[in-house]
Amino acid sequence: MNEIETRLKALGIVLPTPAAPVANYVPFVISDKLLIISGQVAFQADGTIAPSHKGKVGSTVSSEDGKAAARVCAINLLAQAKAALGDLERISRCLRLGGFINVAPGFSAIAPVMNGASDLFVEVLGDKGRHARSTIGVAELPLDSAVEVEALFEIV
Repeated sequence: MNEIETRLKALGIVLPTPAAPVANYVPFVISDKLLIISGQVAFQADGTIAPSHKGKVGSTVSSEDGKAAARVCAINLLAQAKAALGDLERISRCLRLGGFINVAPGFSAIAPVMNGASDLFVEVLGDKGRHARSTIGVAELPLDSAVEVEALFEIV
């Protein structure tokens, strides 16, 4: 078992089957040494979004549940990366995460919500998981997901 799989197991994380695209796009693109993964919503392993991860953070979704949804999005990003690469050890660095938080009007505490994804990448990838990021509050997200996260990785 490789290092990343060992960390996932220690965290009790089983990567789900990657979600199929819900519109006209591909789940990932590989270009030279880059892996770009399309935004992932908070799908559970059964393909649904938990009720606590649907809606607007700061209204129907608590900040804590939003952070948990961001963590689920990060797990789904890793599942897509494994599908793309065959082996997560091919990730040499998480370069960037882009986070979209479905927010209620006036809610601005979006950075701690996005930490759910950022923290997971550091837990799983160690220093290779430290990344640049953008976090944006938005009015709506697909399927009423509270969070969507996209990623850019350097690969070998």
